[in-house]
Amino acid sequence: MHKRRNNQNGNNSLSRFISLILRHKPEVIGICLDEHGWASVQELLDRINANGRYRIDHPLLEEIVRTDAKQRYSFDESRERIRANQGHSINVDVELTPCDPPPFLWHGTGEKSCAAIKSEGLKPMSRLYVHLSRDYDTAVTVGARHGIPIVFRVRSGEMAVDGYPFFLSDNAVWLTKHVPPNYLEMVKE
Repeated sequence: MHKRRNNQNGNNSLSRFISLILRHKPEVIGICLDEHGWASVQELLDRINANGRYRIDHPLLEEIVRTDAKQRYSFDESRERIRANQGHSINVDVELTPCDPPPFLWHGTGEKSCAAIKSEGLKPMSRLYVHLSRDYDTAVTVGARHGIPIVFRVRSGEMAVDGYPFFLSDNAVWLTKHVPPNYLEMVKE
């Protein structure tokens, strides 16, 4: 049991390393992503192994993609390419199709960000999109990663009517470029 826990922790660490590569810094292992964020699976495996920090093979990569709690990654139909579903800080087009959001979405953040959000709205910061949750509980969980969680309710249906595009990533995260402050309400418990 203890060995399995260590293996899971190692897989979590490896998954975060893959996330770093596919979302932010492919140059860390010397690979290039195409314009849609895809990387060659074989090149990814070869370069991670050459880096020496981790050992990975096809079955382990498949397991990481399948079991990742946040469903960060997708394979293409041939399973020869892989990419992160969303969360990029590098300029890639993950081929998202605009879709109508529900009337309300949620954004969790830390207490320290509230003043800026109230005055400027939600911005993508270092990412390409603002990430929104489909439910309050998920937003609380996200906010807790940043300290004391604060949740904003986003009037996404109103935004869509007013011409703001929304996208739904493959792992069910709602994305938009900016949420102006007039579409936000801070939720008090």
